[in-house]
Amino acid sequence: MLRSPLRVAIAAFFLAAVATARPAAAHCDTLDGPVVADARAALESGAVDPVLKWVAPASEAEVRRAFDEVSVVRRLGPAAEALADRSFFETVVRLHRASEGEPFTGVKAAGTEVSPAVRAADRSLETGSADDLVRLVTDRDAAFLRERFARVREARRHASESVAAGRAYVRAYVEYVHAAESLFDAGSAPAESEHPKR
Repeated sequence: MLRSPLRVAIAAFFLAAVATARPAAAHCDTLDGPVVADARAALESGAVDPVLKWVAPASEAEVRRAFDEVSVVRRLGPAAEALADRSFFETVVRLHRASEGEPFTGVKAAGTEVSPAVRAADRSLETGSADDLVRLVTDRDAAFLRERFARVREARRHASESVAAGRAYVRAYVEYVHAAESLFDAGSAPAESEHPKR
């Protein structure tokens, strides 16, 4: 099939609709996410290195400086420790989000809802198997395609009844074909990380 401006626009619209329909996938900005877990480990061990992997090399000095300052403040008592820890978490998450090209909107509470795909991806690393994640993604995509297929098949049955019905069929057909192509294209090339090469 030739790439036309209309086809590209429809594919872009479809991808935007799919992306906005999903809950936020990131959980790196939550208190129970992996960035804060490594920041906690750094504070508990007294060694900053476990958290440095989450920030770009250009931000490493800022993290080290914050770590040194927080380490001093933490010794002033439990209230100071809690406040200092929160400040360190915010610094590390802010710099991590910047490395992804994403805005920092604060550190979210533990238990903040994240995408089922994110939970399944994390669980796959804990269990050593990606099977549940693969099943989750493929089952969702299969259900989406089946729904689009049913819609276009029904519209096709009535396509010759009128121009309006024919256009309804064409709309359903275009959505179906572009959905199939977009899902295929998205699955054929691994997602590139926004993280800079380190």
